[in-house]
Amino acid sequence: MRIEDDGDGGADPSGGGLAGLARRAAALDGTLTVHSPPGGPTVIDAELPCG
Repeated sequence: MRIEDDGDGGADPSGGGLAGLARRAAALDGTLTVHSPPGGPTVIDAELPCG
């Protein structure tokens, strides 16, 4: 799943909310990556195994 916004960027992947989502994805053997350069956009990719 990919989520992208048109904001200012600068999201902190180690912040409470995003870190919590990353832990939940990891618990399912998945990954969560955050790319949020200054000036934006922020892109969050979540990959979860099927099956």
